[in-house]
Amino acid sequence: MSLLVVGLSHRSAPVSVLERASLSADAQVKLLQDTVAAEPATEASVLATCNRIELYADVDKFHAGVAELSTLLAQHSGVGLEELTPYLYVHYEDRAVHHLFSVACGLDSMVVGEGQILGQIKDSLARSQELHTAGRLLNDLFQQSLRVGKRAHSETGIDRAGQSLVTFGLEQLARGADVGTWARGKKALVVGAGSMSSLAAATLARAGVTEIVVANRTSERAERLAQILTGSDETGVRARAVPMGSVPFELTRADIVVSCTGATGIVLTADAIAAGIEGRTGEPPATRPAAEPDAPAGGTTLPPASPGAEENCPLDLSAVQPGFSVMGEAAVAGMDAATLEQHAAWAAGSAVERREGRRGVEVDAELIGALAATAASAGRIPERRRPEPVAEPPRPEPVQFLLDLAMPRDVDPAVHRLAGVRLVDIESLADASADAPMAADVDQVRRIVSDEVAAFGAAQRAAHITPTVVALRTMAADVVAGEIARLEGRLPGLDDKHRAEITQTVRRVVDKLLHAPTVRVKQLAAEPGGAGYADALRTLFNLDPETVASVSRAEESTENAETEGRHD
Repeated sequence: MSLLVVGLSHRSAPVSVLERASLSADAQVKLLQDTVAAEPATEASVLATCNRIELYADVDKFHAGVAELSTLLAQHSGVGLEELTPYLYVHYEDRAVHHLFSVACGLDSMVVGEGQILGQIKDSLARSQELHTAGRLLNDLFQQSLRVGKRAHSETGIDRAGQSLVTFGLEQLARGADVGTWARGKKALVVGAGSMSSLAAATLARAGVTEIVVANRTSERAERLAQILTGSDETGVRARAVPMGSVPFELTRADIVVSCTGATGIVLTADAIAAGIEGRTGEPPATRPAAEPDAPAGGTTLPPASPGAEENCPLDLSAVQPGFSVMGEAAVAGMDAATLEQHAAWAAGSAVERREGRRGVEVDAELIGALAATAASAGRIPERRRPEPVAEPPRPEPVQFLLDLAMPRDVDPAVHRLAGVRLVDIESLADASADAPMAADVDQVRRIVSDEVAAFGAAQRAAHITPTVVALRTMAADVVAGEIARLEGRLPGLDDKHRAEITQTVRRVVDKLLHAPTVRVKQLAAEPGGAGYADALRTLFNLDPETVASVSRAEESTENAETEGRHD
């Protein structure tokens, strides 16, 4: 097994990079085709979701495989290789298996335990099978990852460790309130009719919204989703489909807007949202001012200190409060006496010209001298004179809630500055979920993953030697057949009964001689480092490599036919 995965996710790359690197459906197809056409790779699958892009391949050379897969990801994502490389991660063989199994269980998701990733893995496998880029290794790997993910969800409470991205996003919109209470009676607009949008619509229906309007570029998909929602006896929600051109009007009616399309550009602009708010309230929404740095105490605005701004200063300038002179009392608060002496020497020798207009260097020297006396008796400079906290002005209660689950984003981030609007997008979800509590069930899922990785590796190593064992037994059967034919030539009068008895006896002898070594070699091959036993067996018995290869091809063709039959 030479499994390699190269990818990037919300854990390794900022949202801005993931957004630019996202792959359309056509780009994924082309990436798969180019990967298997490349020299190091014989199989390939792409797992592309809103917060990860991963390319899996069976390669014959590690370093060449990493270089080729990285280059192909850069080419098809449109992000330059030099820019993309710092955000890429690489997993090989058992580590690659461990990674995919962890992904399938929701351990690597933005919201731990979410189950939507299983559907995305299934879609990835189906795409690879349809394009014939997945062979035995990736078929086995992805199918087993689905089984591992289902096992984790059925045997543990991993679902309690986190919710689906949709549910988590709605919880962020509700800001701690019960989602059902918050959503009850509201009207919702869902832009897009794909799997994520459908999940969002179903979640909103269960939460108690009174109406769901679905807008999509393909009217048939929007109508089908609306019919499914309307036909549910569980929710009783009203649902209808509208064309994309009706979205501006629907924005004047919707309390909740969820958008998740496959568009490559902004779908809901700040102007469109502002116009929708104006249609609801009768006046345009105010724009929140950009955040301003806090002013220092005393009312005097001083240039902020920053790391490296003052040459040779012994002070850790990164810890200095913004807006304070590095010469002032706040800059040295908490400093010990020895460091203070260094700071005093630096201050006395610093350029006076740069500080003219602030205070005289003599005043600074006097202050440092007084502080040094305090440090001598107290041990450290007491921390005094800090900026007073600036009270944040109250914001109006939102009149519209937006959840952007698309990658690249559908909603203009400038919407964040519109008063009366609350926007939660992939970036803010990543920030909010970074500190989400981990359930105790996560440890149990990790143990499941570790056990399943070991079992998968053993099965793959055992499978690797099976064609060699089959070829050995085939060779033995040919030897038996040849010797029986020779015996018949020497004893032409041998009757059928004796011939059958002799044939059976010879076969039993051969089977008994081969049984123990073939069973043992399968056991040894299943252990780590056991790949060499197949080579040893071929060498010891002088097996024809082409015979072994033909057995492998026959087994793989049978497995592929069975897999395709299950998906028909």
